[in-house]
Amino acid sequence: MTEPTFKITLAQLNPTVGDVTGNAAKARAAHDKAKADGADLLVLPELFICGYPPEDLVLKPAFQAACRAAVEELARETAGGGPAVLIGTPWVEDGKLYNACALLDQGRIAALRFKANLPNYGVFDEKRLFARGPAAGPVTVGGIRVGVPICEDIWLEESEEYENVVECLAETGAEILVVPNGSPYARDKNDLRLSIAVARVTESGLPLVYLNQIGGQDELVFDGASFALNADLSVAAQLPAFEESIVTLHWTKSTDGWHCKGPVVPMVEGDKADYAACVLGLRDYVRKNGFPGVLLGVSGGIDSALCAAIAVDALGADQVRGVMLPFRFTAQVSLDDAARLAKALGIRYEVLPIADAVNGFEKILSVPFAGLPRDITEENLQARARGTLLMAISNKTGAMVVTTGNKSEMSVGYATIYGDMNGGFNPIKDIYKTEVFRLSSLRNEWKPDGALGPAGEVIPVNIITRPPTAELRENQTDQDSLPPYEMLDAILERLVEREEPLATIIAAGFPADVVTRIDRLLNVAEYKRRQAAPGVKVTEKNFGRDRRYPITNRFRDNGKALPVPDEKLVARAGRASAEAFEG
Repeated sequence: MTEPTFKITLAQLNPTVGDVTGNAAKARAAHDKAKADGADLLVLPELFICGYPPEDLVLKPAFQAACRAAVEELARETAGGGPAVLIGTPWVEDGKLYNACALLDQGRIAALRFKANLPNYGVFDEKRLFARGPAAGPVTVGGIRVGVPICEDIWLEESEEYENVVECLAETGAEILVVPNGSPYARDKNDLRLSIAVARVTESGLPLVYLNQIGGQDELVFDGASFALNADLSVAAQLPAFEESIVTLHWTKSTDGWHCKGPVVPMVEGDKADYAACVLGLRDYVRKNGFPGVLLGVSGGIDSALCAAIAVDALGADQVRGVMLPFRFTAQVSLDDAARLAKALGIRYEVLPIADAVNGFEKILSVPFAGLPRDITEENLQARARGTLLMAISNKTGAMVVTTGNKSEMSVGYATIYGDMNGGFNPIKDIYKTEVFRLSSLRNEWKPDGALGPAGEVIPVNIITRPPTAELRENQTDQDSLPPYEMLDAILERLVEREEPLATIIAAGFPADVVTRIDRLLNVAEYKRRQAAPGVKVTEKNFGRDRRYPITNRFRDNGKALPVPDEKLVARAGRASAEAFEG
């Protein structure tokens, strides 16, 4: 007797938010491929027809209607044969807006499933946008019962607020779990995804297909890295990260259920994954927003060098322009290193001295500044002159300015607002300085698949080994104003990613005065970060989407041990409230 078979095509694709027509065209092309492969089911990622995340765009009735019309047209096209299609879409029903998956088959919308568990943490804000869907049973495709939990539906177990969707599907006869996702990249996220999937397979006894989208959307990067697990927890398939991929998985059914053995692509992880995310994030921001290319200030320093390499890998050398903007404090070695960098990357490069601009500003300001000592204000005029010139070239040519501040600088405000912070996008905004050094060395030894830049050493070694400096005054280095980056970044990681109290950080061995100062700088720089360009999210907690602090904020951690809560006081207050209510 021949074993039953079932073919599922995974379309790990890169949608564009709002491009309903373009996303539908991608779905059609994937359907053609799936049909040629003899697939029974084509699966597309979460909210694919509108792009993910749509944010408040999804609240517009005209947008909702456009998405529905596109899905209905795709449904009609399935009457011509080929596989059923499972596609993510916003869907309005009974006056409520849902994050839905529509099953399109035989010329109609055969079934709808609504996301039950709506994430409302980190970068997610779905409770504002969507109604919570009911737990529902599987859909039927060619006689096979397919469970369709949507993204967060597999991440959370049952509680007062969340339903165990997978348990419901298992109890109602699902044979395979197919999970469409919009899961953004963060460092080490793959391990977490896999552990969640393993938990759901273990508790349900069902094989699971995890399909994720790829591509950049504003600060977010979606890395794909879709996979499938058999019921025995063996890896059935692993798709590549950071690239589109359409793969058809062949499932067979035996006495112990459905089983698949598909392609397993090695994963890109660690620093390589961070670099690839920065490349993809910049590429899609530029291309999806229609910029003809980018330009950036090339200072001879490591931050701008890494950004230049990322830009060339993302867009190609012909779409990247480097501008050196020297002043009297710019060392010859900086000029030499910047020229070597530009030559190695093959980018257009020019030198525009800024002395006339800076001196002109100082002359204009001589009256209001009369009698006042020179200070950091004059230093910042250099950065603001550079920012103005870069924005002028951008204005004239249409090319977007890439700003180059790293996360260490963004954290403590070691950047000039309306100066070196000028720009449209920052690929290393979520990369600490110590990581900038690592990624620069890494890029000289390796480049991601699909990168458009040259192989080999593209960042001169002297840029990596030379002490970093803003060159705003004579013989300046970053460490004149900041602690060593190894210490600074370790403190910042504890303050930003972990939200540790100062007392805990000090107890870990960091100097109390340094920790207190860095915490103060972190707090007072919030107003600058609110005005900073968007940038690729790489860490678990980036500035902007993840860490949203008030600008006006008088609270300061005093560094003392946290007070122990008075549980007796809480109990008394609770009783008193109850008594007052009863009275």
